[in-house]
Amino acid sequence: MMNAETQEVRLPDIGEGVVEGELVRWLVKIGDKVLADQAVAEVMTDKATVEVPSPIAGTVKELKVKEGDTVPIETVMLLVQKELGQSTKPQSPETKSVQTKPIEPQEKKIVATAAPVASEINPPVADTKVLATPSTRRLAREMGIDINQVNGTGLVGRVTREDVLKNNLIKEVISHPKSAMESKIPPSNTTSFVYKNQNFGSSLVEEKVPLRGVRKKIAENMQNSKHTIPHFTLVEEAQVTELVKLRAQAKEQAEKRGVKITYLPFVIKALLATVREFPMFNASIDDSAAEIIYKKYYHVGFAADTPNGLMVPVIKFADQKTLLELSHEIQELAQKARAGKLALDEMRGATITVTNIGSVAGLYATPIINHPEVAILGMYKIQDRPVWKENSFVRAQVMNFSMTCDHRLIDGAVAANFMKAFVNRLENPSVLMLDMI
Repeated sequence: MMNAETQEVRLPDIGEGVVEGELVRWLVKIGDKVLADQAVAEVMTDKATVEVPSPIAGTVKELKVKEGDTVPIETVMLLVQKELGQSTKPQSPETKSVQTKPIEPQEKKIVATAAPVASEINPPVADTKVLATPSTRRLAREMGIDINQVNGTGLVGRVTREDVLKNNLIKEVISHPKSAMESKIPPSNTTSFVYKNQNFGSSLVEEKVPLRGVRKKIAENMQNSKHTIPHFTLVEEAQVTELVKLRAQAKEQAEKRGVKITYLPFVIKALLATVREFPMFNASIDDSAAEIIYKKYYHVGFAADTPNGLMVPVIKFADQKTLLELSHEIQELAQKARAGKLALDEMRGATITVTNIGSVAGLYATPIINHPEVAILGMYKIQDRPVWKENSFVRAQVMNFSMTCDHRLIDGAVAANFMKAFVNRLENPSVLMLDMI
């Protein structure tokens, strides 16, 4: 029998200035056989999930950290026992982005012999064609429900935990109608409550899910922003009837070139033209040095709703790009965000952000600033409204906007003048076109 030696597997330097990551999920358990370069863990860093590979082949002997732990780089994550006679020179511990580097055909041996993840740790992952968060997928697997058959009521058809729980109740009623209904009838010595004609007795069902991954990062960033920045929000409306006509014309031409054009690139153009007049909106505050940093470049972040939470892709040097170039990049980055394929660099460096809440619903909101930026523009749905023009009411298409500002740098009067100039550009496309030449 051959002797064996144990090697430490550490969280490698991921680059991009990352100094730590959160262990989202183990992909192996103690006793599993692993191959060199086989992914053993998923780690979340700055909204991007990466797979950590084992640099050697062997047997997993010990897991040194727990799911949910924050792990600094170079921390020992697990111990792998390798057989003597194998190459002692480990391969480079390069991390691989989740879903960004599919297994190539020549790596068939990895697919065929990789040890499966134990179902008692993570239930088997079914082929899925619907939008849902990892916790919702897990709940569906644990309940034995095919998530592809669940009707999603969430944003853009996303399946929510409530959808899964409702589907499970329907499943119980169909399979065991009598026992399922009896289980909802409370004993005579307990209190009960009724919700939508369903009597659930005195026991309120709760589900506890660890705050991990993207949702944890979002929570930390939002809390830091609200704690650091004194927010205030100004709301204004714009009569965009002429802009709607301009966009319709541009849309037709863009489609011929295979590009989908929305209102967002027009809004970005108007925003950046106005920011040039009000440079404090394209700045940040360095608290430690007590300095205001005015950015001479324009990187625009835009909020993108994804199955894994809110992502903010960044369009670099947006002021130097045409409407078609902006439209193409917005479309490309949004697709990558929904697929979980955004690189870290594609989510960093924004100098100001736009959030398009109106694509879903809402008249206006109070968005939270993406620290260390000092402003975020909210755009909302277009509505037909009667507006007073000259001596009568006329039908117009109106769009609401909100500007949330850092009151340490931007005063209310400055924000009001900014919005006045911004709205003027959107209401008068000829003015906007001059800025775009």
